[in-house]
Order: sequence, then structure tokens, then C-alpha cells
Amino acid sequence: MKLPETRYVRSGDLSIAYQVVGEGPFDLVVVPPLFSNVELTWEFPPRAHLNEELARFSRLVLFDKRGTGLSDRADRLPSLEERIDDVRAVLDAIGSSRAALLSIHDGSAMACLAAATHPERIFALVLVEPFARTLWAPDYPWGASVQDAEAALNRIRTSWGSVEYIDSVLEYFLEGDTPSEELRRSFARFHRASASPSAAAEEMRVYYETDVRDVLPTIRVPTLVTYRHTASEPHARYVAERVTGSRLEKLRGKGLALMPDEFSAAGFACIRDFLEGVIRTAAPPEVDRVLATVLFTDLVDSTAKAVELGDSRWRELVAAHHERVRRELSRHRGRELDTAGDGFFASFDGPARAIRCAFAIRDAVAELGIEVRAGLHTGECEEIDGKVGGVAVITGARIAAQAAPNEVLVSATVRDLVAGSGIAFEDRGTHALKGLPEERHLYAVVADG
Repeated sequence: MKLPETRYVRSGDLSIAYQVVGEGPFDLVVVPPLFSNVELTWEFPPRAHLNEELARFSRLVLFDKRGTGLSDRADRLPSLEERIDDVRAVLDAIGSSRAALLSIHDGSAMACLAAATHPERIFALVLVEPFARTLWAPDYPWGASVQDAEAALNRIRTSWGSVEYIDSVLEYFLEGDTPSEELRRSFARFHRASASPSAAAEEMRVYYETDVRDVLPTIRVPTLVTYRHTASEPHARYVAERVTGSRLEKLRGKGLALMPDEFSAAGFACIRDFLEGVIRTAAPPEVDRVLATVLFTDLVDSTAKAVELGDSRWRELVAAHHERVRRELSRHRGRELDTAGDGFFASFDGPARAIRCAFAIRDAVAELGIEVRAGLHTGECEEIDGKVGGVAVITGARIAAQAAPNEVLVSATVRDLVAGSGIAFEDRGTHALKGLPEERHLYAVVADG
């Protein structure tokens, strides 16, 4: 087939490389694994075959995540929400109002977060060999050990793109089958053209740190989960069990589903039939329940300050405080939801933006000689009659009440979703939050990246 043209779209300060191929009745965006290159993907037989088959029944959209392939590099690793912004920029560039997402292996975290946060833009989700997290935990026993993860990072740092590295990867991907020389060469070149050794190691480190388990129950779009590799089964089942109404399919064959012998014809038919079925029966998007990050801020010792200043000067100070808070909310794409006296309640479509906004508010009002405390939580929020509520909102408010003066306190869910953003935390232990049944592990933000 004729190779598609690579185009660029601006997303923030960076250019994102993308391609569009096929003329199907709906748009399907492939969220790549950690490493990709939209041009060399056509020279790597497994991915070329995948692209060709998907383009037979969709308008297929390929892109390189910022920092990889042909997209711009940044001065730091991007957060998941910034990469979701890139997908939205590509969709806007091609005039797509809604699309399905198909994630490959390590791209599942980004796809899950995008579907939960922006159901108005995502009508379906296909997760190929997904991971909710990769490291072992007491309640996630099939995850990799820290020792195995560090060994994998060392292999990337010392032998990225080499024949030895490719052989070790293919041994896992193919579950013992012998790779062809053509596959080895094309896979090695694909890796080298996707990322440098240092960048690849950092991408993988962030992958190990990311955990989207709390996101899964908030996904409301129709979801298909597929797997074939033996080691992928418990991860895929975990995801499918927690995404409401999802469908789990085991594909025939062995090895990673996107490696030779590739999907069988039945595998592609499974994806096509699922997406076409969603299109036929799709209901209007349910946008009154979305994943969001809520921020609560509160002035410290406001009553004592008001008594000290007197009514007139206190009103002026509160007005200056409000002006600065609203300025930072606007800069960080926050949505003001309520203002009660000297506190603010706002929501964001990404936790890293919310954290940076909280830090900016803290610093801005400090210039007025006042202190704030802030609390953040990411969870499913309900919007009824223009008001936002739900357990996630209550949790955010309770976390803010635990914060010390000038402290930004977040839930473990928030911390797990901002891996790679450069934001640093200190453990504040578990806390019982008033009116909530479970204790929450809290973290103080000590650097906003």
C-alpha cells in the first residue's frame, strides 16, 4: 500500500508527528507502546501488518508520543495528561470529534486515563495486552519485582538497540519461537530510531512507576480487552474485571499479540466487530460522570487575620487573594466550581496540572503575606445541575483539611498518575478521613517539577 504522509501538529510548545491512513467510517487512534516511529513502523513487519489490517475498516490515526520517534523532545519527560493533550491535538487537526483508542501493551495506561477523563472524545477502547501497573504489590502479585525491573533498566542503558538486547526482548515477546533475521534487524532499527538509550531507560522507569488501577472503575466507554501472551493473562483479567461492562478475549496463538505470527484473521475480526457494534449501538456520551482531579484550597488562620486587619483591609486582602487564585486557575486550565469565604474548589482534567496550579497559588498568595493549605484527589466526579459532587469531591476536601500551612497534600492516586512529571513527594502515611470508610495514603508535594 502507498505509505501515508507524516504531518505535524502543535501541542503546547511541541510538534507531534502523526499519519492518517484508510477511509473507514470511524476514526481509530493507535496509542503506541513506549517507543514508536510513525515512518519506520511501516518497515517493521508486525506493525505494518497491524496498520494495514486496521486501516481496512477504519480511518487509522498513528502518532508518536512526545519525546519519541519523529515528535519533538522536551526538556523533561511528559506526564500522561500532556500526552493525552497530544492525542486531542491530533484529533482536532484531522477534524475528528470522537474516536476509538487502541492501545498496545505499555500504552494502556495512557489510553485508560484518556477514556476516563475525556469520554466526550473517546467512544470505545481496545486494550491489547494491557497493564494496570507493572511492579509487584501485595494485591498485585503477578507484577515484576523491583530487582527484575532494575535489571531491565540496566539492559536498556548498556545494550539498547543491539542484537543482544533485541534477542532478549524477542525471547520474551515470542515465548520461545526463533525470530527471523529480518525481524531481528528491523526490530533493532525500530528501537534505535524511536529513542536514545537514556531516553528509553527513563521512559521505562516511568512505566514502572505508573499505576492506573484506581482509574479502571471510572472508565465508562465500551471496552474490549485482548491478550495472547501467557504472562499477560493475569494483567488483562485484572483490567477486564474492573472496567464495568468490558469484554475479555483470548486470542489464538502464543507470544505477544502484536508479534509474528501476528493476530489471526479472527483476532482482527474480533476488534472490527467490536468497534462496528459500538458504532451501531452507541448511546450519546455520558459526560456527567468523568474522571477529574479536584483541588481544595483554604486560607490559614483567616479568622485571626481578619480580626487583626479589620473589615475593610480584610475585604481588600480577600479580593486580592481571589484575583490571584483565579489567575492561576486560568493559566493551568482549572475550572472554578465554588468559592466559600476564603477557600476555592476547582477541578482539572489532569493531576500534574492541578499540582502545579496549587504550587503557583501558594506562591502567589504568599506575596500578600498569607498562607494557604491545599488538597488534591483524582476520582470519578458527578455533575448535576451545574454542580460537581461525589465521593472524590468529599475525599479532596478531607485531604485539604489534613494539610499543614503552605502544604500541598495529595492522595496516592494522584501520585501514581504523575510519574515522570518531575514532581517529587514525601510520604505522609495513612490517614482516616472524616466520614469516609477507608484510610487514605497521603503524600506531600515537595517539588512541582
